[in-house]
Amino acid sequence: MKKLLSMLLILVMVVGIFAGCQNSSDEGGSKSSSSVEIGIVLPTKEEPRWVQDETRFKDALKDSDHNVEILFSQGDSAREKQNVETLIAKGIKVLIITPHDGAAAAAAVEAAKEEGITVISYDRLVTNTDAVDYYVTFNSVSVGAAQGQYLVDNAEGTGNKLYLYAGAATDNNAFLFFEGAWNVLQPKIADGTFEVQNSSKAVEYMNKATLSREEMGEIIEQITTDWKPEVAKSKAESHITAAPPAGNTFVLAPNDGTARSIFDQFAKEEGLTIFITGQDAEMPSIQYVIDGKQSMTVLKDVRDLVKGAIGAAVDTLEGKAVETNGSYNNGSVDVKAKDIQVITVTQDNVKNTIIESGYYDAKEFTGLE
Repeated sequence: MKKLLSMLLILVMVVGIFAGCQNSSDEGGSKSSSSVEIGIVLPTKEEPRWVQDETRFKDALKDSDHNVEILFSQGDSAREKQNVETLIAKGIKVLIITPHDGAAAAAAVEAAKEEGITVISYDRLVTNTDAVDYYVTFNSVSVGAAQGQYLVDNAEGTGNKLYLYAGAATDNNAFLFFEGAWNVLQPKIADGTFEVQNSSKAVEYMNKATLSREEMGEIIEQITTDWKPEVAKSKAESHITAAPPAGNTFVLAPNDGTARSIFDQFAKEEGLTIFITGQDAEMPSIQYVIDGKQSMTVLKDVRDLVKGAIGAAVDTLEGKAVETNGSYNNGSVDVKAKDIQVITVTQDNVKNTIIESGYYDAKEFTGLE
């Protein structure tokens, strides 16, 4: 009887251990919590953009033979470093990281590099370190140029009120977006087509076609939204009070989340025709574009970005050469890059670029014709 009880106890323990192994999973849905080959660190789940990226990564990797884990840093550089250390401990060979703060992330990727891990900066560049192997990105300067060009194309006459907004001063991409927009807008600011309403530094530098990093930083410091809709809302409110808009009003908004917040504030004013930019093709902003609220968004097809990042990671794991088509200086080295094409989406082409391309399903929206 004692033998039988002992055997039953052992059987229960074995079943329990097996069930525990079967139920173990990580945040990214990898096949096993050990021997992770590709680690992915994204900045936050609070922004729809990064949740969208997580979904695209999972879709791209569902049939992969490579184990993957996705972690979120929730806008905290310390947590970001902990995430990287967690993935290092799990034996990753490739790290794909979108830094919350480009400079602060240097320590995390250097720790990965010391372990012989290939580091791929994804969408945002880790700065001031030689520990980055590749950068997979949409050409950020071209994103800003597309935003600026849309505003220029819709401006007539002179004295059009222009309100400038930018991303976080800690994000290298914010500078690249602004650089691209400034390249297009500056001549039209200088000739009086636009009058900047909310940045004394932009007015001071209005005759400078090319700005230094420091000069761009001075402007961005005045107009940063920190990529946060609530910050954008607050700044828009104060700018409207300080410099009331009138007639055709032009707004350079850095991304979709801030664009919606800024538009909602300007829309409270009577008699305005608002031309406002965005980027990321977030679902709520696509509805805004359909409804004639947000004027445009820049589609950075995350499927292509994910494909580029996963392709680089798999090539690395398989010992193949990673194909690149550009480079970006991160303050320490020139990082080899894969640049992905961007598309301007407006009310006129939203059906073709978003629905017919399969990016989103038509049932997600109202008002489509």
